[in-house]
Amino acid sequence: MRELRLILGDQLNMNHSWYNTVDSSVCYVLMEVKSESEYVTHHIQKVVAIFAAMRSFAAQLRANGHHVRYFKINDPNNHHDFIKNLTGLNQELNPQKIYYQLPDEYRLDAYFKQANIPLSPVDSEHFLTKREDLSVLFMGKKTFLMETFYRHMRKKFHVLMENDQPLGGQWNFDHDNRKKLPPNEVIFTTKLHTTDQTEVYEDIQRATIQTIGEINPTLFHWTITRTDALTLLHEFIEQALPCFGTYQDAMTTQHWYLYHSRISFALNVKLIGPLEVIQAVEKAYMNNPTGYALNQVEGFIRQILGWREYMRGIYWAKMPEFSELNYFGNEAPLPAWFWTGETKMNCLQHSIKQSLEHAYAHHIQRLMVTGNFASLLGVHPDEVDRWYLGIYIDAFEWVEITNTRGMSQFADGGVVGSKPYVSSAAYVQKMSNYCQGCYYNYKEKFGEKACPFNTLYWDFYDRNRSLLERNPRIGMMYKVWDKMDQAQKKLILEKAHEIKQNIEQL
Repeated sequence: MRELRLILGDQLNMNHSWYNTVDSSVCYVLMEVKSESEYVTHHIQKVVAIFAAMRSFAAQLRANGHHVRYFKINDPNNHHDFIKNLTGLNQELNPQKIYYQLPDEYRLDAYFKQANIPLSPVDSEHFLTKREDLSVLFMGKKTFLMETFYRHMRKKFHVLMENDQPLGGQWNFDHDNRKKLPPNEVIFTTKLHTTDQTEVYEDIQRATIQTIGEINPTLFHWTITRTDALTLLHEFIEQALPCFGTYQDAMTTQHWYLYHSRISFALNVKLIGPLEVIQAVEKAYMNNPTGYALNQVEGFIRQILGWREYMRGIYWAKMPEFSELNYFGNEAPLPAWFWTGETKMNCLQHSIKQSLEHAYAHHIQRLMVTGNFASLLGVHPDEVDRWYLGIYIDAFEWVEITNTRGMSQFADGGVVGSKPYVSSAAYVQKMSNYCQGCYYNYKEKFGEKACPFNTLYWDFYDRNRSLLERNPRIGMMYKVWDKMDQAQKKLILEKAHEIKQNIEQL
């Protein structure tokens, strides 16, 4: 055997140059290992999706003529450790070289560098930037502005550009993408395509892997092949993209994914690539500019060309120290009902139960409902990270931790965002129908039925004043707080203390 080539569960890129040539002296290796399934408690749909995608990928490699060794989760010769399994294959096959694609997570990067057998890394050939590109772009700068990076990427890849200027005369149409869903909106979006993943599910159950969440394995609706992912992408472009930008921040109990694409899992396990997604969306706009408003297209492209690559750049620029940042010194535990959704707050109940049912919530549900509440409550960022990394199907550390510990929790003190993303109930009311019929009143700050968001909002600013009052983006909030009647402020802070003392009863 000339070469062993290891493929991780999030490296299912059929367009990788590895597969351009069929060579019988090359053996591709994929492994379902418990250590990767249990380093946090993952959603059952996430584990099923990754294993199912890996098995489909291996089957496609074999169909294309490649030699494959596959370790299923219950194989008796599976040591449930990448290096131990590779060591066994090294002894059995005596390859001249063992290659692996650079992993996207720091812990695995460090793990492979400490291997007791010689391993040679190659690029995963997926991202539009190298690990170090962001650091190089912002060398000598104190802050890494996403907008600067995004414009750089637009120019570099000539996306939505006319010569050296952005189409439409502006780079960012975010101000057009903040509309609430009208009450009687008829939602025309992509349909769910299902497969039967009972075999994978039963294998996971037999392996006694601890998971969270719900699943119907006979009607599994996440895409686990490249073909299905491309089909979903084109359905999204045709059916949902015309409304995506306008309502990308909207939240409703009517529909769990609205006009969102649901391709993030396929992207993050590399079934499809970012540039082919961006180019497909751009092509649709160029071919039919009257059918797609520019704000819809730009808003979607910015998430992939800008935000996704930017977050990965932050990850490799700031790890491993980033994983220990706790700017506010938060210590509170995550409420137990984050694992059940059993709370009287409609917004949190709906967002959490949806997450448990579908392993999915869109970015505003994550940022401004669950993340916002955890930030206001002062939850330790380690607990927030574990929850987000486990519950969402598209969550891998390189993209999760920079979004949660960075943008959502401001635990990095301003590396990712220039201010904390916190709000009172007013934002939830503005962008959703969650407040309708809720036990709590979104207008009240204290009293029995005062919305906890309102009370904790002012408590957050009060307790973190020394760290935030000089921030130019939020100085106005302290002016509002200082103008409040002292008796009112006392009631608010007393109510906040009561809420924190009785958090499990909310």
